[in-house]
Amino acid sequence: MQTIRKRLSILFVICSISSILLITLFVNVTISKKFNEYMIDTQNKRYERIVGYFEELYKKEGKWDEDSGVELMHEAYMGNYCLTLLNNNKEYIWGMNSDDIKNSTHLNTMLVKDKGVYKSNRFEINVDGTVVGYVDVGQYSSVLLSEEDMNFKTAINKSIIASGVITLVIIIYISLYFSKQFSSPIKEVASMSVNLSKGNFDIKSGTKSNIEELENLRESINILGGKLNQQDMLRKRLVSDISHEIRTPLNILQNNLEAMIDGIFPVSTERLNYLNEEVVRFGGLLNNLNVLNEFESESVKLNFETLLLDELIQVICDDFYMAAKNKHINMEYNIQPNKNYKITGDKDKLKQVFINLISNALKFTNSHGEISINLYDNNKNIIVEVKDNGIGINKEDLSFIFERLYRGDKSRNEIEGSGIGLTIAKNILLLHSANIDVESNYGQGTSFKVYFSKVLEKNN
Repeated sequence: MQTIRKRLSILFVICSISSILLITLFVNVTISKKFNEYMIDTQNKRYERIVGYFEELYKKEGKWDEDSGVELMHEAYMGNYCLTLLNNNKEYIWGMNSDDIKNSTHLNTMLVKDKGVYKSNRFEINVDGTVVGYVDVGQYSSVLLSEEDMNFKTAINKSIIASGVITLVIIIYISLYFSKQFSSPIKEVASMSVNLSKGNFDIKSGTKSNIEELENLRESINILGGKLNQQDMLRKRLVSDISHEIRTPLNILQNNLEAMIDGIFPVSTERLNYLNEEVVRFGGLLNNLNVLNEFESESVKLNFETLLLDELIQVICDDFYMAAKNKHINMEYNIQPNKNYKITGDKDKLKQVFINLISNALKFTNSHGEISINLYDNNKNIIVEVKDNGIGINKEDLSFIFERLYRGDKSRNEIEGSGIGLTIAKNILLLHSANIDVESNYGQGTSFKVYFSKVLEKNN
């Protein structure tokens, strides 16, 4: 099994080598073709020059003799080709021996195709539209390359190969660099996911990437790890809290019953009532857990009806006025006038939600504090706000307060409660397609806002 970096590097290198080979082959074939075309064109121009020379010579002298154009013989010998001059009847006037150039040192310095085959081309000599003679140009190849020509072609080929090798080295370096840019964050994320699967939730990926998708993946894994770590802490705390909530009433019952059996405490109506209260509290905790389980499994049945939310909250506030007064807390109910607060919901379940929110406000607000229940419309939602200036909630606890049995900091734990009320309230609101938010500053107070969608109102 290969690593992603190795696989990407091999892929880059194979693509690079293939591209370079194709480019090199294409350039080499193109240059060779153009160079051969250039040589053929040069040779054709030489033929034209030779024919033109004899045409001008005939115009000047008006006849052929054994000395006509012999001055070209030296040039022809040096150029490794043979000349033969014929009259208009194709009769021999003068000519060079092909064997003289076959064994010449000049020919041996040439790259000659079919070196042993002599080829000759015959051209007409025209003067004023009349054929006055012929010239044969022969050589031991159709195209001859000199040593300089060969050096030129070799230099070009070497340059192509060198540029290909240099390009390949650069591409390999670049491919290794970019493959590392891809592989490093992926490798770290993969390693982190393995650790998360093993229950190690404290690790984080610190290798940043300038690739948007990889950076999003890294951040998502970090967020997932953080949430799993929080859930793991919450799970451990849940086990501890459940154990504490169940152990406390059981210890009280056990200790008091053992004391009665041993005769330390007398069996009295007052003490039996006290023990019965603990049994009731223990039963209430189990009942709340059972209710919460019903909500989370969505097996609870709701009786939806049309409700006037302002009237429902008014009734609940009236029930709490005396409790607030006894604790010397100023509680106010403020409602935005001229609005329709009609919704569809289960009256008893929604009443349970607001009772929980208001009772919590009373629990965690000191004497001479203030509680305000505000009902208003923001043109999108109907909002119920329960606001107090009590002890508040720590910032680190805010994201957990709707978790079951979560009690927050020590000061809140000292106040009686099961830690299930807010969890049940949130589940009830979810079944009503409503949302709940909380804002709090420790030592300054807390504000809960419940949002009911106005779409529910229109549907009814």
